[in-house]
Formats: sequence, C-alpha cells, structure tokens
Amino acid sequence: MHTINITGHHIDVTQAIKDHINEKFHKVSKLTDKITTVNIILLQDNKNQKAEVTVHLPGKELFAAASSENRLFHAIDAMIDKLTRQIAKHKTKQNPGAYKATTVS
Repeated sequence: MHTINITGHHIDVTQAIKDHINEKFHKVSKLTDKITTVNIILLQDNKNQKAEVTVHLPGKELFAAASSENRLFHAIDAMIDKLTRQIAKHKTKQNPGAYKATTVS
C-alpha cells in the first residue's frame, strides 16, 4: 500500500477533495502495485487551479501536472489522466514483451 500526501498552497484541502483524490488513485493503483509514495500539491494562482503529483516507483519518479481555469476537480482529473498514461508507458518499458501479440505457428 502506498502513502498519499496532499498539500494545498492557497487552497483549503477539504474532505471532498481528499475523497476525490483517493477515489482516483484507487483506479491508478490497479495499474501497478509498485507505487511507494504519492505527493500531491494543489495550487491556486490568480485565475488557475493547478494540481501536481509526484509518484515514486522503485528506480523511477513520475511527475504530472495539469491546470484548469475555474475548477480544481477538472485539474485533478486531467493530472490523473496524464499520470495514468505515464504509468502505462513505464510498465511497457519495464516488460516490453508482455504486451506484444504473439503468433503461434
């Protein structure tokens, strides 16, 4: 099991935000069981809401960020989508033969 650290800069991290992030990361954790720590930073600039994540895997660190003009939840969802693509790409690099179709003669 991995640890999720959520930090807010100029944003109050409410229980609804925590629940949303935990729900999304439950789906991400199904992709790989090698995640050790997850650090999430939620930021608010003048107009933009921004979500950044750093995921620690053995021998690798993945980073994803996304922003939305008005909605923090949209930024979180976009960040999770980027992270999911990175994890899938990392898995194929780790085990390239596992995802190729093989033909048997």
